[in-house]
Amino acid sequence: MKTNKTIIDVRTPAEFKECHAAGSINIPLAEMQQRIEEIKQMHRPLVLCCASGNRSSQAVSFLRGRGIDCENGGSWTEVNLIVNEN
Repeated sequence: MKTNKTIIDVRTPAEFKECHAAGSINIPLAEMQQRIEEIKQMHRPLVLCCASGNRSSQAVSFLRGRGIDCENGGSWTEVNLIVNEN
């Protein structure tokens, strides 16, 4: 990964398998609650992405509600552009 951020892609495993931002980790939105302890241990800052920014927005709200600092990167393609220019 060319960035110092941890990128979490919240799309389904099938979507992630098709294509994803370089260096991103797949934690589907449906698994956020079960994987909260794993997420708490990840290197900060956390940037969440998905296909359009909708699911990642939901994930950001969920994580912030549990005291985890993170940001919505929007679509994985936008995040990928940022990662590749660094």
